[in-house]
Amino acid sequence: MHVVNVASVPQRSVFRYPGGKTWLVPHFRQWMAGLGFKPRFLVEPFCGGGIIGLTALFERLTTQGVVLGELDPHVSAVWRVLTNYSQATFLAVAILAYPISRERVIQDLKREPVDIAHHAFLTILRNRVQRGGIMSPGASLMRNGENGKGVASRWYANTLYERILAIRDHAADLSFVEGDGLALMRRHLKQKRTAFFVDPPYTAGGKRAGKRLYTVNNVDHAKLFELAARAAGPVMMTYDDAPEVRALARRYKLTVTEIPMKSTHHANMVELVITHAGRLTP
Repeated sequence: MHVVNVASVPQRSVFRYPGGKTWLVPHFRQWMAGLGFKPRFLVEPFCGGGIIGLTALFERLTTQGVVLGELDPHVSAVWRVLTNYSQATFLAVAILAYPISRERVIQDLKREPVDIAHHAFLTILRNRVQRGGIMSPGASLMRNGENGKGVASRWYANTLYERILAIRDHAADLSFVEGDGLALMRRHLKQKRTAFFVDPPYTAGGKRAGKRLYTVNNVDHAKLFELAARAAGPVMMTYDDAPEVRALARRYKLTVTEIPMKSTHHANMVELVITHAGRLTP
């Protein structure tokens, strides 16, 4: 199986998300096509940047839509705004008009948000100007950045404007739920024509990336695997390769596939894709 060239995958998220799943998109498409039926919904309970959910939404891989969930209040603010027509429009225009500079960024990131749209703007700003897109406490601003552009290196205002409006225009088929991912899974667990894509923070098996990269990172992985095994509909999960993860997959009789990918530092790596066909025949 070859490593996916992420440049060939449509970029739809407004986030530069550590641990983003752009590389997985072709494998996800293939998995969805092989289900033998078209799901009514795709539920992504730990959506983060939401590239998989957005792929399903834009490419109409479900018949009725996509449900995204996220517990992080800052990331949630963005999704709440993106699914509101007037607020999404306001956000897109604000980004397009922002006179970015290091001094302005430092000043604005010290501000408390005055409303949900401002909260979303500050979240995207932080995501775009801090190293690696990391928004957790202690992350620092980019210095030199791309071609010496500093904090403006990843502030693609026109691109963000277009992506926000594109998501806004698909919002009729996109639902967002702020809250615990396990609770969202339970809510849809008995729906045999609902598919799940589950990409939790990687804290299983002693992995530190989830704690370092994400503000909200506490997940009961054993309970997550139990829910995946009980789901009436098909489930795809992604994890770093760790003995604990493989043991949980064996315990709940889930299928493990190794997928090659490149890290942010271009090192060849293997990520585990764990699938379950669902307990009921569609």
